[in-house]
Amino acid sequence: MSTYSAKASEIKKDWVLIDANGLVVGRLAAVIATRLRGKHKPTYTPHMDCGDNVVVVNADKVVLTGNKMKGKVFHYHTGYPGGIKDRVVGKILTGKHPERVLQKAVERMLPGGVLGRAQLGHLFVYAGPEHKQTAQQPKTLDVKSMNSKNVRR
Repeated sequence: MSTYSAKASEIKKDWVLIDANGLVVGRLAAVIATRLRGKHKPTYTPHMDCGDNVVVVNADKVVLTGNKMKGKVFHYHTGYPGGIKDRVVGKILTGKHPERVLQKAVERMLPGGVLGRAQLGHLFVYAGPEHKQTAQQPKTLDVKSMNSKNVRR
């Protein structure tokens, strides 16, 4: 018996819609990363982009557990000497681009190469309830009912 390896012509990509209202960031990011990679399919092939396209709405209503709203810090560098900066996650969620918290969490769960960047391109995150992918007719994925720990009470 030989190992199955998917060809590019055999890969079928679906569209999935996830409502992030009240969901825990890390658990939601793990579900999204699994869908983007295609590990939920029996035809998963590690070196091929066989995952689905994922649309996430209400990304500004995600929640964090513990003291992460005040204590979790994202660091970045401006490129100049002494240019290390940091931002607290709570300020990002209440700021201009709250969808970046979820997008960074998913990005860090994907492989760090050409394939990972291509898979991240199939993620569409929106802060509000509206999205631009209505023509693709995405199927709704209920992440809240998958596990009781996915929702913060």
